[in-house]
Parts: sequence; structure tokens; C-alpha cells
Amino acid sequence: MTILDRLTGFVSPAVALRRAIQLSDSGRLAEAFPLMATAARAGIADAEYRVARCYLEGSCVPPSRMEGTHWLRRAADHGNRDAQALLAALYVSGLATAETEGNGSVSERLFEQDSPGKPDFAAALRFAAKAADAGSATGQAILGYILTSGPEAMRDADAAHGWYERSAAAGCAEGCLGFALSLARRGGKSERPRIAEEVRRAADAGLPTAIYLLAVLTEHGLGVTANLAAAERLYRSAAEKGLPSAQFRLGLMLIDGSLVDQDPTAGEAWMRRAALGGNMEAAYFLGDRHAKNRPPDFAEAASWYRRAAEAGHQAAARAIASLYLTGNGVAKDDKEGARWLRVAAEGGSQEAQVDFANLVLGGAGGADDSTGIAGWFEVAATSGDLIAAFNLGLCFAKGVGVRQDEGRAAQWLRRAAEGVAEAQYMYARILQEGRGVATDAQQARAWFAEAADGGVLDAQVALAEMLLNGHGGAHSPTAAVKLFERAAEDGHAGAMFALGALYGSGHGLSVDQTAAQKWFAAAAERGHGHAQLMLGRYLHKGLAGEHNPIAARLWFERAAAQGIAEAADELSEFALGETGTVVGVRP
Repeated sequence: MTILDRLTGFVSPAVALRRAIQLSDSGRLAEAFPLMATAARAGIADAEYRVARCYLEGSCVPPSRMEGTHWLRRAADHGNRDAQALLAALYVSGLATAETEGNGSVSERLFEQDSPGKPDFAAALRFAAKAADAGSATGQAILGYILTSGPEAMRDADAAHGWYERSAAAGCAEGCLGFALSLARRGGKSERPRIAEEVRRAADAGLPTAIYLLAVLTEHGLGVTANLAAAERLYRSAAEKGLPSAQFRLGLMLIDGSLVDQDPTAGEAWMRRAALGGNMEAAYFLGDRHAKNRPPDFAEAASWYRRAAEAGHQAAARAIASLYLTGNGVAKDDKEGARWLRVAAEGGSQEAQVDFANLVLGGAGGADDSTGIAGWFEVAATSGDLIAAFNLGLCFAKGVGVRQDEGRAAQWLRRAAEGVAEAQYMYARILQEGRGVATDAQQARAWFAEAADGGVLDAQVALAEMLLNGHGGAHSPTAAVKLFERAAEDGHAGAMFALGALYGSGHGLSVDQTAAQKWFAAAAERGHGHAQLMLGRYLHKGLAGEHNPIAARLWFERAAAQGIAEAADELSEFALGETGTVVGVRP
């Protein structure tokens, strides 16, 4: 700093600030800071804000969030709207520090630990409102965020929408993104082009989240023309800017080759970056990938499952529990396995709740777990939680943690059936079989229909059987065949077997032995024992034109291994035939 600059500080703080700005603009920050500090100590708001930024960014001074927020508060209290907006952002992110008590010197405070705390939405709201009212587009965007995502008592979606709109109109990238998301929450396909335009404005300003969202819109053609190549470039841009969700999506694309040429090695590298950046879906994906490799790497899987589970991923918690319970990749530890399973169950994982209940029934878990499971579900079920009602029904049906009681099982499954498709299916079975309630084929058929509409494949097949046989209502083979076909297309082996039988007998369909064999083969490949028996018969006798005794024998052996007595008879006939005895093959 020149002698003139030192003298300038003594003459006038305002002159000192002007000179500091000149020096700063020319890149001479080290010379500018003392003059800036002189003006700040004199209470000039712009100088206070600039000094705060120096401390927050570590420009020419040791970085200190404490000193930075101290000077921000001074500038904000003196009406600097930029300081108010930045201070609000720091409070929202938990990065604003409290004022130091007592008379500790600045040098003492510089060396105090600088660690983030909890968000302070009340303070953030106060400063964001001041900045927004003063016309700060950034402050308006932050205020919109607080009114959208802050504590429930602070939320006001309509007011947030208005502030986002004002911020976006002023060209603030965060405001454009917030406005787009607010428009999306309000729904309506007619707004999609406008949503896309606001997202594009934010993306053009370099916001990684906006770039990622624009990629999603571009991939699926929402408000913009679908363009997979452009979507891939946008995903990559957001990923390279460090956005974990974009890194996850890019990694997935490279692994499965959905938008780009397949490159599993590069894809896994992006997945790792996403997982290490906090994306728990990426961590869970990596865990699953290593667990399902051939051969599996359970130790590597366990490390990723644990990372995802610790971040709150329920499926990962259930997966790491399974590894501890089986001793795959980690030392076998039933207690640790039960702990993670409990975490997943308490987090609401329906599968984990059932697993945990079965685990406790087998003697694992804590001393109080076996008596508390049903009560755990009952509290939630009584308050209207249908998933909990379903699980409570399972507890009574299987005697998990309570005395088995089919009547109470039926009661709770009936309640859960109001909204849970699996419960609709199970309750229909109860009505069909008369377990805990009077048999009622008509009601069973109605509940099977509900569950079938909810996507339960077993329910589609059960309903098809009732339609085919006329149980509980009208005989409707055409509708039955359609249901069997739907379930078969979705991989249901029982439906495939049924179609094979229908094509083979001409019951509801024209006789077509080739189609029959095709469906028997599909079901047999999926392990359906009776389908394996029928496929063996077709191949042995050549009913569809293909005669293959060797393959027939293999299918008979598979069916027999599943306990199908008729398959064992067929194998006996094979043995007799091989000794020269003439045998007949039953159709």
C-alpha cells in the first residue's frame, strides 16, 4: 500500500472505500483490504459487506465464518440488502455463527473452531424478508425457499410462488429454478413449456440442479422436444459440476447403455463419486451391484450398503442386516443384523417389518421385541395406517409375536384391504377358504378383482380361475383367458401353465398344441413342477410335433425332484421302455 493510500484512510472512510474498490477491481486485494476495513469500522454498510465476503472467502485474510457473519450482521443491520440475503442463506444452511460473548479479541476468535450448526429458519426468515422487500432478487429467492421448505408453521405456498416469480423476473437463477418448481407443484400440463423455460434460464446461469432438471425434461420430452443426445450432455455437465444426483444418473446410463454407449467401468466410477458425495441411492446401487456380481463381492457390497443405510436408506439397512445374519462379507453377528433390520422396520420398510417379526419369532432380537411387535403395528394401524394394519394381520395369521388368531387376522386384513393390494389378495383367500370367517366366494371374487387391478399377479390368476370355473359369479372364459395372458406376460408361471392347459384342452381357446407346449415350456423354465411334467409328456409323445425323449426325461426328472408323483411314474415307464418293455404314455 502506498503512503497516499495510508493517508487516505485517515482522511475519510468513504474515500478509503472508493480507493479500496479501485484497488480490488485491479486485482490488488491485499492493498485494498486495510482501506476496506477502515471504512467498515466507520460503519459504512458496503464496506462491512465487502469485509465479510473477504473473511467468508479467505481473500487476503484467514477464512473465518465467525468473522464473516459478524460483519454481515453489521452490514445487514445498516440496510445492505446483499448482506441480508447472504446472511439469510447462511442461516438456512446452518453456517451462520452466533455472536461471541464477552470481549474476546478478533485474533482470538479467528482460531476458534469453525463448524456448521443447525439451520436457523427464524433468523433466516427475518433477514430474507428484509432483503426481499428491499428488492434483492437473491433475497426473494431465499424467502421463497423458506416459505416452501422451512418449518411447517412458516410455509405459505402462495406467498412463496409470488416471491419466486419476482426473483425470476429480475433474472435471478435461483429464483428461476424456484419459480419453475413452484409451477410444477401447482400441476397442469399447460405449464410445462413455461416450467422448462424457467429451468433453462437457471441452467444457462450454471446452476447444477437446474442443468440436471433440464436434462430430465429433455430426456422425457416434458415441455421441450425430447432429445436423448442433448439430455446426455446435460447430465454430464451437471455431473462434472459435482451434483451427486446427476452423477448417479450418468453412472446408471453408462452401466445400462440407455442413453449412451455402454461403459460399465466409467459408469461405476461416476456411481462411486455420487455415493461419496452423499447420494444414498448410488451407494445402495453399488452395494447391490457387488452383491449380485458373479462371483459376488460381499465385503465391498457391505461397505456401500452400510453407507446408504447410515444415510437412512431402508432397503440398504435391510440388505446389510442380511449380510450380518448370514456372515457374507462381514463377521456373522445376529445382534448387529437384528439392529439394522429393526432400523429398516422402524423406518417403515414393509419387507423389513415382516423379516424382523420372523427373526424375533425365531428367537433373535431384544428381550422385549417378541412381545412388542404386534403392539408396534397396532398403534399405527389403529391410527389409520393401512400398511401397519396389513402387517398386524400377518402377525395374527402367522402367530408372529402374538397368539395365532385367524379371526383377528381376517379383521385387520379386511381393514388393510381398503388400500393395500396385497391385503386385498390375502383377504380374498381367507374368504375363499373360510379361515376365521364364513366362506364367501362372491366376496372373494370381488376382492381378487380389486387386488388384480392393483397389480397383484397372484390375484389376477386367482380371479381368472374363478371366472373360468364360474365360482362366485358368472362363467366367463374369455375374460379369464385375458387375465391369464396379462399375468403370463408379467412372468407368472402359474398363468403360463394355465394357458398351456387351456390351449391343450380347448377349454376357452381353440386347441393349439404348439401354443400349449410354448406356455408349458415358459412355465417349466420358471420352476413350475406340473408344467415340467406336461412339457416332458409333450416332448416324449411329440404332441406338438417335436419328439425329444432325452429332453423329456430331463423335464420328468425336474418335476419328480419337486415331488410330482406322476413324473416319477413317467420315469419308471422310461426305465421299463429302456429294458425293451412296451409301455404307453398317458396323455
